[in-house]
Amino acid sequence: MARITLEELNEMDDEDLDEDEEPMEREEQNRLFSHWEAVASTHQVTLPQDMVGPIVQMTQHNQTREPAPYTALSQHEKCEEIAYEERLYPSKKWACITTGEPKYEQSISMGFMKLMRYICKENSLRCHLGMTVPVITEIHLNKEGTELLQDVITGYYLPEEFQLNPPLPMDPEIQVIERAPLQVITRVFYGNTTEETILQEIHLLWELLGSTDNVLHETYMVATYENPGVPNRRNEIWFIRRAN
Repeated sequence: MARITLEELNEMDDEDLDEDEEPMEREEQNRLFSHWEAVASTHQVTLPQDMVGPIVQMTQHNQTREPAPYTALSQHEKCEEIAYEERLYPSKKWACITTGEPKYEQSISMGFMKLMRYICKENSLRCHLGMTVPVITEIHLNKEGTELLQDVITGYYLPEEFQLNPPLPMDPEIQVIERAPLQVITRVFYGNTTEETILQEIHLLWELLGSTDNVLHETYMVATYENPGVPNRRNEIWFIRRAN
């Protein structure tokens, strides 16, 4: 992918801002882009030119992040700390994209960059939709449970105001789907999400749960609550209960 120059960044950012937003100082624009370039490089991804506007917009709208609604069903403690929690997520609409890059970190980066464009302006309303949490990634393991399969699905929960009439994506690879109610067992972990750390967290949660037949064994979800540039960011591993 072509590397964008700082001069191009300065020109494009002002064009991509909404009319009611104050333009970001050019020095801050440069610092911001350099920061995200560095983050992308740790995932072995090159930051493309068309991400300038979305990065600026996501930064300026970073104050509020609407949470996906759920009902807490139970909490389980170990050594007087919450080891895992069971939740029920109701049927809601999510914007999802499937990517299959050689490495997991590349897939989630490429998938979320496309979703960022949709969130920021590349939708039928041509407006910023607002960020929500968590961003979820659906992953699949091989039968031995030792490796992640290449294709992953990255999902963005549509804010409540858009649930009835979701804005259509301009990118044909993004699909707005209504997920069925989802009952999950969740465990918090912190830091980067890599194939290695995900497999470790899956193993740890299985040790806590023990043997059980009503949880899927080859499909899991990773939920992230902060952007990849946040040190020691909060994540969750989700085990999915089988539908009754």
